[in-house]
Amino acid sequence: MSALPGRRDSLGFIGFLALCLGVSALGAAATATSVGSWYRTLAKPAFNPPDWVFAPVWSALFFMMAFSAWRIWRRGGLRHARAEMALFALQLTLNLGWSLLFFGMRSIGAALVEILVLLLAIIATSAVFWRRDRVAGMLLLPYAAWVGFAAVLNAAIWRLN
Repeated sequence: MSALPGRRDSLGFIGFLALCLGVSALGAAATATSVGSWYRTLAKPAFNPPDWVFAPVWSALFFMMAFSAWRIWRRGGLRHARAEMALFALQLTLNLGWSLLFFGMRSIGAALVEILVLLLAIIATSAVFWRRDRVAGMLLLPYAAWVGFAAVLNAAIWRLN
């Protein structure tokens, strides 16, 4: 009997990881449509990171998101964490939406508005996670910081182009 909770926990984590990596893969597919062509033609600020930085940073952030949501889920399942999981799903959807707007639709201004909403959703998710599990809330702080930086970068690219 004691093996079942461990297996449930492992499968739960694999599920959250698959969800987060699935969103990451969809965002990467949208990004691939423009990153090697249109994006290269844009004027960018001096603080724009080199392209190779994005994949490892996003990989780490998506892993942390999955781990964070899993910790919340472990504390009572989806039934007892509806609000937390709704915010988590919202921020994941907005995360994908930014890639679709910026790279897929090449709409820098709309992506800027959207990333600001995404940042608020991440902060809200971190806050509600924090109340239930401080580690889960803290795990989202690097994500909020990176999206805050990405918002500043998006604004600079919008201004320059």
